Amino acid sequence: MAGDRAESCSFCGKPAAQAGKLIAGPAGVGICDACVSTCGRLLDREKTRDGKPAASAAGGPAMQEAPAKQPLAPIKLIPPTKLRLELDAHVIGQAHAKKVLSVAVFNHYKRLNDRHTQATAAQAGDLADVELDKSNVLLIGPTGTGKTLLARSLARMLDVPFAIADATTLTEAGYVGDDVETVILRLLQAADMDIERAQRGIVFIDEIDKIGRKSDSASITRDVSGEGVQQALLKLLEGTVCNVPPAGGRKHPEQQCIRVDTSDILFICGGAFAGLDRIIARRGGAKSLGFVPPRNDAPSLSAEQIIAGLQPEDLFSFGMIPEFVGRLPVISVLEPLDREALIRILTEPRNAATKQYRKLFALSGMTLEFSREALEAAADKALALGTGARGLRSVLEGVLLETMYALPEAAPGSKFTVTAEAIRGEKPVSVSAAAPKKKAS
Repeated sequence: MAGDRAESCSFCGKPAAQAGKLIAGPAGVGICDACVSTCGRLLDREKTRDGKPAASAAGGPAMQEAPAKQPLAPIKLIPPTKLRLELDAHVIGQAHAKKVLSVAVFNHYKRLNDRHTQATAAQAGDLADVELDKSNVLLIGPTGTGKTLLARSLARMLDVPFAIADATTLTEAGYVGDDVETVILRLLQAADMDIERAQRGIVFIDEIDKIGRKSDSASITRDVSGEGVQQALLKLLEGTVCNVPPAGGRKHPEQQCIRVDTSDILFICGGAFAGLDRIIARRGGAKSLGFVPPRNDAPSLSAEQIIAGLQPEDLFSFGMIPEFVGRLPVISVLEPLDREALIRILTEPRNAATKQYRKLFALSGMTLEFSREALEAAADKALALGTGARGLRSVLEGVLLETMYALPEAAPGSKFTVTAEAIRGEKPVSVSAAAPKKKAS
């Protein structure tokens, strides 16, 4: 300290008498304590923005280094056969999709563990330097077939962060809507803002077919919610370090963003792709000539036929760009649910709809039962709605609405029975009062 050699701060011009501390330099140059603190905060902000540890105000190493964060333990690998068995407890049917997802998830986390551990003796020779690519998954299937439920069940089994994003809200950067980085923000929030955990999570992007290219013809306007979103997602799916705004919303130059590496994040994209089967059938069918009208009654294909006949150009015709399709190498097609599958969905899964309503009635001290004929009638009604398993919940909700409305006034211990007539709206839900308990003699 040599405060008598400097008369004022050379940065802010504050006199020595007004400065708390004045650090003097050569030739009468000095700096006050307020300017030193300001410079220190600026340096720390720049270091944090660049992803480096904060330095001290003097520009040297930090005065007290934060303790090194312990690396996360390797993911416990679950064999595909066990993953399939666990999925069977939550999702009915879809055998091929379960196998595809089980193998894809197992290989992904095996790759992740290999990236963060040293090569073993078994990897000697020409396999030592081989790097495994990431295999993102595309699920194609009608609504209500279990695409979201499959992805959520896998994330729960592996105990990794899981986030669901809707592709319909995404727009190209600079336009009204959500940037593609908000997909990673949801994953960060699911991981309690722990970047290391989020970088090994699973992201499910639903309604991916809604960002298809709107038209093949040139237009004077940009396709900001279609092809523009596909182009913005390319590097995110492949693996890049993206800047995520911690509070969401738009990014601006002065905003401090969180840097997240997406190289180890598994992306599962799902969409209905309505009409894809007709595109495949039309490609292999006959074409009309002359005055013969074109055929619009292309046969509906099953999931096995779609898988066997699906070509990349079919997805291109749907509006997906080639670069986007190439980053989703694993493709699975889900079968539409038939009548028997809907009946099983009502009763077999752990969170089956009938079990949920029975628990709601049990919480009020009542009993609820469904006859076999009622389950069949509910499945037929859901098939007519055409919304898959989601239609089952709406059918039961409509049938039980009046009963649940008057449930608090019902006699304690009453038993309610849902019949096929109640499902069809011909009769109300039958109720029988509990038998009175015999008094002990």
